Amino acid sequence: MSVKVQVSQLGPDGEWRHDLDMAVPEEPVALVYNGISHVVMMATPADLKDFALGFSLSEGLIQRPEQIYDLVIEPAENGQQVQLEIDGQSFQQLKNRRRQLSGRSGCGLCGVDSLVQATRPVRSVTPQKIQPDSLTRALSQLSDKQPLNQQTGAAHAAAWCDPDGHIQHIREDVGRHNALDKLIGACQGDFSEGFALISSRASYEMVHKACSVGIGAMAAVSAPTSMAIDQAELAGLTLLGFARPGRYQRYHTHASGSSI
Repeated sequence: MSVKVQVSQLGPDGEWRHDLDMAVPEEPVALVYNGISHVVMMATPADLKDFALGFSLSEGLIQRPEQIYDLVIEPAENGQQVQLEIDGQSFQQLKNRRRQLSGRSGCGLCGVDSLVQATRPVRSVTPQKIQPDSLTRALSQLSDKQPLNQQTGAAHAAAWCDPDGHIQHIREDVGRHNALDKLIGACQGDFSEGFALISSRASYEMVHKACSVGIGAMAAVSAPTSMAIDQAELAGLTLLGFARPGRYQRYHTHASGSSI
């Protein structure tokens, strides 16, 4: 669902040429719970049901998909609205801790009003192994399964891979956090076996979202941040960075002789 745009290209001969190119869509997306707007994120307006479910799970607004009774996507004047009806207990908890966010390209921490909110406790997970051959197999499939990025060069991807490295689900978005939330929604929160593969760096927020739904292993094409490494170690998440066929780094905060 890329968007056609007009561009001017400067060639090696110094001449300008006018052409069409493809841009990744980005719009404000508001998530509204039981009539109360909770968050507005800048996102690619595709797979929004997956996005709303995944965000609700990864942010702890609900614990199970069935706690969402209804979900309706409504076009708005300047973007999209996702109207969610959630169960009474979840809604009461949301009201107790409600925070207004305004994210840029999926930044899930923008707008929090205290340091405590920014560093919530991380959920412990069961570590999963990522075999080198499985990671190589997953990486070999990643590019072909990113049509939006192939068209625009500006989309992130998050994929769920089975233990053998076959990609089972993949979602794209202009924001890396959004792509992961969409993946979480697409998988309905079922992460008992396998690993996540992300096309971006692994930030604190990416690790926190992964752990919040029980993901036990994550491989990132780019590097992790120091806080992501700390959180992964605390939760038990297997965290790999600079993932390439046959080569990667495993991160930990203390000396370890283990190999995963």
